[in-house]
Amino acid sequence: MIRLIKLVLFLLITKLNVLQAQTAAIYGEIRSLDTQLLVENASVYLEEKKQEFRTDNSGNFRFDLLEAGEYTLVIFAEGYQTSYQIVLIKNDEQKELNIELDIIALDIETIEVADKKDNQSSLRQLRNVEGLAIYAAKKTEVIELDNILANLATNNPRQVYKGIAGLNIWESDGAGLQLSIGARGLDPNRTSNFNTRQNGYDISADALGYPESYYTPPTQALDRIEIVRGAASLQYGPQFGGLLNFIFKKGNPKKTIELVSENTIGSFGLVNSFNSIGGSKKGLNYYAFYQRKQGDGWRPNSGFHQNTAFANLEYSFSDKLSIGLEYTYMDYLAQQAGGLVDFEFAQNPQQSKRTRNWFKVNWNLAALTFDYRFSDKTKLNNRSFYLDAKRQALGELGAINRPDPFLERDLIKGSYQNFGNETRLIHRYSIKDQITTFLIGVRYYQGLTQNQQGYADDTSEANFSFLNPTDLENSDYQFPSKNLSAFVENLFNISDRWSITPGLRFENIRTASDGYFKQRLISGGQVIYEERIDDQKENTRNFLLLGLGSSFKINEPIEVYANFSQNFRSINFSDLAIVNPNLVVDSLLKDEKGYNIDFGIRGTALKKHIRFDASLFYLSYQNRIGLSEIKIPDPILIEKIVSYRTNIGDARIFGLESYIEAKIPLSFLPKSENYHFSVFTNLSLLLGEYTSGLSSFIGNKVELIPPLSIKTGTTFRWKNLATSYQYAFVQEHFSDATNATFVANATRGLIPSYGVHDLSFSYSWKQLRLQTGINNLTNASYFTRRATAYPGPGIIPADARNFYLTFTFKLSK
Repeated sequence: MIRLIKLVLFLLITKLNVLQAQTAAIYGEIRSLDTQLLVENASVYLEEKKQEFRTDNSGNFRFDLLEAGEYTLVIFAEGYQTSYQIVLIKNDEQKELNIELDIIALDIETIEVADKKDNQSSLRQLRNVEGLAIYAAKKTEVIELDNILANLATNNPRQVYKGIAGLNIWESDGAGLQLSIGARGLDPNRTSNFNTRQNGYDISADALGYPESYYTPPTQALDRIEIVRGAASLQYGPQFGGLLNFIFKKGNPKKTIELVSENTIGSFGLVNSFNSIGGSKKGLNYYAFYQRKQGDGWRPNSGFHQNTAFANLEYSFSDKLSIGLEYTYMDYLAQQAGGLVDFEFAQNPQQSKRTRNWFKVNWNLAALTFDYRFSDKTKLNNRSFYLDAKRQALGELGAINRPDPFLERDLIKGSYQNFGNETRLIHRYSIKDQITTFLIGVRYYQGLTQNQQGYADDTSEANFSFLNPTDLENSDYQFPSKNLSAFVENLFNISDRWSITPGLRFENIRTASDGYFKQRLISGGQVIYEERIDDQKENTRNFLLLGLGSSFKINEPIEVYANFSQNFRSINFSDLAIVNPNLVVDSLLKDEKGYNIDFGIRGTALKKHIRFDASLFYLSYQNRIGLSEIKIPDPILIEKIVSYRTNIGDARIFGLESYIEAKIPLSFLPKSENYHFSVFTNLSLLLGEYTSGLSSFIGNKVELIPPLSIKTGTTFRWKNLATSYQYAFVQEHFSDATNATFVANATRGLIPSYGVHDLSFSYSWKQLRLQTGINNLTNASYFTRRATAYPGPGIIPADARNFYLTFTFKLSK
């Protein structure tokens, strides 16, 4: 009994000593250095204790029950530079701090205290002002690649874009050679309805005349992917889809040299080696990588190999001036297995009926950037970029429901030489103690596309040479284009909670064509009729796009936002030049125009354990271009029905796009801080119909719109071990405006509903990391597209179940 009393007394004395040692405190107030006003709702984060305090309306904060020692405070407030304070306190000391925050320096990287506390989330939104852009009241998403568990060697879009609601993803190849995503009923083909950029500059073939992206940056090299929906039209160009911006990694600012090697093996002969080097030395930051990827593909006749290289140098001459230079090279050669008709897909989706189809791409990109800071309130960015690229498609384009005749193959060559410059100036100023941000910019762009189509040999080899290069059998065109635009936006903070952002963009667009095409009729392999038609066109447009956004903070973590913006998409003359036996293009195509409206609510709840963004949108689409059908002469059938690309009419599309992620506390477990468990759900409900235009289409559903799509999954982490599971479901939808359910050549018809499971694992130890996973876990048979040309025509089956294994090694100095 005496021993028990002594033990209790010992424990009480120990507890009292601990409590006495924890009577120190850090407290104070936060003011604006510029206005000397108190800063409300600033986030003060105590790193050593993993505690956060939000300042009250008097700018006060306080941390109690602290032990003696050194502490680090990180202070973050919207519109201000992040501040770091090192504080040393003694026993019983009450340490008072008076902290002044400076207006944010415009080139400082985004630092969010929430990310320092919990860096497990793979999705966030862009801040109101980030870099040299205004994103207030716009629907934005940022994919943080470091927090993604996925098959990055193949750029698996189903996993990478799991948090982006409303995306329609075409899975045309399992290697990730080309990215094809669309949103809100827009055609996913090579992501052509997004303004696709890399580090802020264009990477598509021709932003005006042929905005398709044959080059996709490898996700292993990316820091993040930024997505801004239709309201991006004012700052980045008038596309309906908005902005898709790939941001590359930079050299480790804390290391002179850092080497990373990621090597992957996978199903169907996949071998991928990604190796990078980066670092910083005085004012120089550098990053470079080389990737080699090859594989056999799931289907026969699907082999490929790809090389990608990138180098970036950025030198800061002072805290005001920095200059950057970067270069990207990519080439790949892929054999294409061709499409299938419906009954063939049902019998065996792995089969291939084309042995002679090939696709080859060569991409060279260069960019020069110039950043100058006039002050912490004003900064200039000048960005010039150049593209020299080629793509070549070779094979048999005849209807897939007919056998390959093994005659001369069709060869299409495209070359692209583009130059552009975009200059932005951003300035912050105050109106009645509220910080206001003004942005103005100009852009000049000129492109030259050459498109040639004729006959190549009748072999199965990857021989990209014309038989008659001086007199092509189909067409030979040049498409020069020029664009001059100017844009302006201003973020007005009416109060601490309410902001309004008006903006406008002026566009001057000139597109032209100069060349010829041939009308030919062939019977029994012989030309029975041929006529060469010389063709020159020019089209110049001047127009103004308007936009308005507004946001209101219900409380600090929850915001209601709304925006309206006009959109425009010029016709592609290059579409008119392709001779395709499965497709006829209307020679009188008109430009598309319309507008996007968003209304949503986003933020965090339950002490940031829940993140959410739910929004309604309305898209008005005038002169929408789609697929109809038309009868043309046929030497065998006298006449046949083929797809007809034309202005179907006006369409309206509206729906719900929502994302919610919940971090589930595991406080019942010992050392619960070592565990992380989260669930997410990405849901979209869409509806679109044609409201005017061709009479036979009024009331039809808009194509490429899954009425329901959902992705849901979980992520679990324990120390260095992590696992992720997700399920994706896409509901049945139409592939063309006629709402056809079936056509004989399979170029149009239904896309049936499908569901896909993916599972990934990761383990890290010191400088090593091992990742593995299974995609299409249940081996579902499905397809996401029907092609009218390459890589078809016909149904393009998605890959069957496959696995991958990645080993990563990092070495730094």
